[in-house]
Amino acid sequence: MLHIDPASCVDCGACISACPVDAIVPHSKLAESQQPFLTINADFYKEPRPRPVLAPVVPAPEVRRDRGPLRVAIVGAGPAAMYAADELLTQPGVQVNVFDRLPVPHGLVRAGVAPDHQKTKQVSRLYDKIAAQPGFEYFLNVEIGEHLTHDELLAHHHAVIYAVGASTDRGLGIPGEDLPGSTSATNLVAWYNGHPDHADDRFDLSHRRAVIIGNGNVALDVARILTADPDRLAATDIAPAALEALRGSRIEEVVIVARRGIAQSAFTVPEFTGLLDAPDADVVVRPDEMVLDPTTERLALDGGLSHAVAQKLSLLRSARREREPGQDRRRISLRYLLSPTAISGDDRVTGVEFARNALTVGRTAACESNRPARRNDSRQASSSPRSAIAGCRSRGCRSIIRPE
Repeated sequence: MLHIDPASCVDCGACISACPVDAIVPHSKLAESQQPFLTINADFYKEPRPRPVLAPVVPAPEVRRDRGPLRVAIVGAGPAAMYAADELLTQPGVQVNVFDRLPVPHGLVRAGVAPDHQKTKQVSRLYDKIAAQPGFEYFLNVEIGEHLTHDELLAHHHAVIYAVGASTDRGLGIPGEDLPGSTSATNLVAWYNGHPDHADDRFDLSHRRAVIIGNGNVALDVARILTADPDRLAATDIAPAALEALRGSRIEEVVIVARRGIAQSAFTVPEFTGLLDAPDADVVVRPDEMVLDPTTERLALDGGLSHAVAQKLSLLRSARREREPGQDRRRISLRYLLSPTAISGDDRVTGVEFARNALTVGRTAACESNRPARRNDSRQASSSPRSAIAGCRSRGCRSIIRPE
């Protein structure tokens, strides 16, 4: 989340016009639903924070070519590709050719951002400015590995950058996860965003309850879309087939399940704030799961919690504890300390089995592994020193689609 230091801000307004997604507005123009962000920002600067000394401007390294321009191919046209192209074009005499297998650019900005987050998608305007620079050219509807090989790219470019992202999901590794009715969030998000690879997908929304395993921002997006009023979604760029399916949906409750406790919630403060303000569903947390692990409880008593964790706990405490009598609104239930052990059913999903977890201190339960990045098998990237990968590993970092 972007925070603005009230002691340093001089109200010049430069950041307002510079932000490509209109994320910065004067406090006097905040809508009622945005008022909590005033408190969040003020709390962030409640304690004095060290102000870093302005770093000296380091000139970009200059690339010289004795004969002709330096040609670079970028495979992929999403955020990582566009920022890589923008940086390359700061060099004089560089030509950047961006290849993408889809007929339209911008990757997950089109196919990953929720359709009700239209302001976030406005970052495409920044990418359009990058593409308008001299030396930039698109080659869309071209698949590397089918229409062109990696070696053919290298034969016509001095370097190749792969910015195709992680196209496969990490499975749960439990029985039943391949049953009809079980899918990844990647597939569902691509479907309701109109990705051509998922135009013919069909999802059964005829049941009263849907279960989402994991509680990151994508989980919140999916829960919000599944419980939203279709008439509201009709004003967005949601795929027509998805909108039609959601109009016939019988889902009354979406359960978001996390392995760890409330203090370890993976979602961010702005996304959860937006979920609490969603007009079409109540957000419910069970009182018996609103407990802190010993380490977090000690930090809370000592005032040592990070700002983000403290804000998440405050927001979770503001959620409902149970459905109000007489309410027929849809419900989003947050569950904690549960690990899926099996997805049950014979020819389709009928339920999910969970094991109860307990958070302890004094031992290491898991540690980060240095696993290699995975890429789409159709991309034939070689180990040539003239090749590089831009972006981040699957689940290795948070994806950035807008500058803050």
